[in-house]
Amino acid sequence: MPDPTARDRSDPAGPGVCMSKTTITKGTDMTEATSPALRTALAYYHAWTSHDLDQAMSYIADDIVCDAPAGVLKGTDAYRGFMSPFVQILTGSELLAAFGDDTTAVIVYDTQTIPVKSAPAAECVTVADGKITRSRFIFDRLPFDAARQVTPADT
Repeated sequence: MPDPTARDRSDPAGPGVCMSKTTITKGTDMTEATSPALRTALAYYHAWTSHDLDQAMSYIADDIVCDAPAGVLKGTDAYRGFMSPFVQILTGSELLAAFGDDTTAVIVYDTQTIPVKSAPAAECVTVADGKITRSRFIFDRLPFDAARQVTPADT
C-alpha cells in the first residue's frame, strides 16, 4: 500500500526517509542489529547508560559535531563536557526504539535522573568507520531547568 503522505513530499524517498533499515525495539539484544550505524549507536548508548563514559567516547569521532538544545558542540572535549554531568546524575534508562541503516541511526529512550524522573530523548547519529561523526539530540530542557530552580525549602 502506498504511503498516503508521500504525495505531500516532493521526494517521497528523500532526506530523512529511511527505505532500508534495521529496527530494534524493547527487549531486543543489540547483537541482533545488522545496520553498521545502529550497532555503533547502540554500543555507545549502552556504554554511557552504564556510566562508562570512557567507553562511550571510544565511539565518538574526534571532530564530532553535536546539535543539542543548548547549541552546537564541536570536538570530543566539548562533547565529553556535555555528556559528563548528565551521566553523573543518570539513575536509569530504557531503550524504547532504535532504527538504522549503513550511515544513520536513531535511538529513542527514556532516562531517569536524580532531578528528573522521566526525561525522554532521541538521538539521530551519523556514523563513519564505526565512529559517531554527528549527533542531533532531541530532548526537553524545561524539566531540568525547573529542577535547578527548586530550593531546599521547596522540597
